[in-house]
Amino acid sequence: MTRTWMADQIFPELFKFYQFAEEKLKTKFFYPQPLYRPFLSAEEQNEWMGLSSNTTIKPYIEKILTTSAHGDQVYDPFGGIVLNQCGFLDVNGFLAGIQNYLQDKQSIKFEHFDDGLMEVDTEGIVYKNYRAAKIIFCNGIGSLNSSRFEKLPIRLLKGETLTIELEEVPELIYNRGVYLVPLANNRYRVGATYETKNLARGTTEMGRIELDQKLKALIKIPYQVVSQDWGFRPTTPDRRPILGEYPESKNVIIFNGLGTKGVSLAPYFSAQLVNWLLGRGEIQSEVNIKRFKSLSSKSREVV
Repeated sequence: MTRTWMADQIFPELFKFYQFAEEKLKTKFFYPQPLYRPFLSAEEQNEWMGLSSNTTIKPYIEKILTTSAHGDQVYDPFGGIVLNQCGFLDVNGFLAGIQNYLQDKQSIKFEHFDDGLMEVDTEGIVYKNYRAAKIIFCNGIGSLNSSRFEKLPIRLLKGETLTIELEEVPELIYNRGVYLVPLANNRYRVGATYETKNLARGTTEMGRIELDQKLKALIKIPYQVVSQDWGFRPTTPDRRPILGEYPESKNVIIFNGLGTKGVSLAPYFSAQLVNWLLGRGEIQSEVNIKRFKSLSSKSREVV
């Protein structure tokens, strides 16, 4: 476990954004909550005691426990670390709130977007009876289905999850090998697998076994598996998002590749993209689409 990339910038922005969004949308979907990660050995306990004085890590540590603190619910004979600046987002609730807000303003349309019908000219974008100065493609793995973006370096990363019912309520978010977060009606989400090779659509027995074994190694609370789910995350070769103008088409903007951390990365980098579009800043080099030189050299073939 290490400090995530750009944590000092990303975490304050996501807390600010989702709390503001709740007020704006008048809906509850953001749940800040401490996270507890049990230690597996005395050596790991000692390592974190030493790391706790590191000024770059200390702000994220609420406390370190050297003896079992939640032993009635999890396996933690060596104690564990309680992390702050954690929590979970009800993504479906968040998206529903946004859709309702935009529907009230008559600013959203639900239909299949066929980018084959899109025309790009020097003035901007034409699609059916719509004209716009620019278009932002934030369609995740959908870009892989478009010949227009076949050179965009988006890679599939499959993940599977379980929905379970617990016989008692966890005291914190537990995370060790798998995470365990609440849903509703005493149900919880357990996840997630990380599969880069076996990319067949649908759930797998192997995924269920992996999650079940890791959960049993983490918690003592009896549970029942209710369902299993799966999905693809859009990742990139260097595990960094992709932002900016698609080469040779300055009016076509890409916002993609947020991978496993979309909930935390989206607030910060969407703001960066907006500021860049308004001429108030630049897109940092680590996420700028320009870092992929092969796109520029082959762009005439795909745009």
